[in-house]
Amino acid sequence: MFSKRLLITLISGSLLLAGTLIAIQFAKGYRFSRQGILQGTGLLAANSFPNGAQVYVNGKLSTATDNTVNLDPGEYDVEIKKDGFASWKKHVNIEKELVVQTAATLFPSSPSLTPLTFTGAQNIVPSPDGQKLVFYVSSASIATKNGLYVLELTDNFLSLQKGPKLIAQAATGFDLTKAALVWSPDSAQLLLSFDGKNILLDPTKENIIAELQDITYRLPRLFDDWLTELKKRSATRLTKFPKEMQMIASQSASFVISPDDERLLYTAQAPATLSNQLVAPVPAASTQVQERQLAVGGMYVYDRKEDRNFRVGTNTQIAENTQLPSPTPQKKPGIVIQAKAKITTPFPAVGKTSGETLQNFVKYYAEAYAGNLYWFPDSRHLIGIKENAIMIKEYDNTNEIALYTGPFDGTFVFPWPNGSKIIFTTNFNQGEGKTVDLYAMSLK
Repeated sequence: MFSKRLLITLISGSLLLAGTLIAIQFAKGYRFSRQGILQGTGLLAANSFPNGAQVYVNGKLSTATDNTVNLDPGEYDVEIKKDGFASWKKHVNIEKELVVQTAATLFPSSPSLTPLTFTGAQNIVPSPDGQKLVFYVSSASIATKNGLYVLELTDNFLSLQKGPKLIAQAATGFDLTKAALVWSPDSAQLLLSFDGKNILLDPTKENIIAELQDITYRLPRLFDDWLTELKKRSATRLTKFPKEMQMIASQSASFVISPDDERLLYTAQAPATLSNQLVAPVPAASTQVQERQLAVGGMYVYDRKEDRNFRVGTNTQIAENTQLPSPTPQKKPGIVIQAKAKITTPFPAVGKTSGETLQNFVKYYAEAYAGNLYWFPDSRHLIGIKENAIMIKEYDNTNEIALYTGPFDGTFVFPWPNGSKIIFTTNFNQGEGKTVDLYAMSLK
């Protein structure tokens, strides 16, 4: 009797142990083949925003988002489709026991447009924190409504109902149509420069220009303080990246760190070769094609989590105009500079005059949104202008989509802070002398 009970206990324990081991292997992605052999698979976590989209693997409908699919190790073409949205496609590599996330953002194929202004918008400048726009209105039906306005980029219903706020009324003797506007790095002040005068405005209230002090004599000190603050803010965020990338960024024509501080968008000024494995390899890292050979004028995104460097575009002005006087390769620790180029700072340069420094600040901020690639708030996408269309694509240079191809003046594109909209300028009443207005394109 005792032996029989012992045998039953041993069998039960063995079955429980075997079941537990099989469950663990299933959790790792192992599945039984048709031959009854337990073999390793990988997991495709097919998720999308919005969800409920169809998932095709190698052209065959497999499931719907959000769901997981077990796949044998290998390469697959994945496509995610949803009615009313542009399709998402990517070539992925599935590895045993690892999970590959699609994290597909689907954008509407026919987005709706909402006007934000009705009397024109000139000289549009976003604040550094991305929360506000300042612009000039010169064609209002009532002269007292002409002047500088600030638009708060918020989804607060009351703020949207109120619309742009007048912060400086146009006054007799003050020509603001060609004024230069520069935000302070903390977005708390606005420098207005016109007709040789320089005035600091408070963007939170209405300012009377005639009563404000001309601070031209203070400009050198003001720009020095602003430049110090810009460098300090950038340096704090850059320290999260490998030292080699910090050096690359400091020698680039321009660089912008993603909102989540995980990726770096930069434009190379000199040919260079990035070292391999700047950070320790991570499982299930992106398998999209990367470029570690940097070309002059090449625009790249470096992902510090996965140590991947993707080419996303070309700055033709830099690529065509950069002089490379020395073809002799030069080596530095951790990086290979293939030729020496004329290096300029990615920050506003201090000019010979305050006016020159002012223009450098204007150019510094303008390069971030006037036709160049710019970070979308989710840190996974870049927006920009291509062939007079507003486009968006993923940071690894995949899934490029034309969001808008209608009438467009091609001068201004900027994302709403929460990524729900894209702001751009256009005029549907085409003709000479017609002013453009700001429109919001919904992405939901």
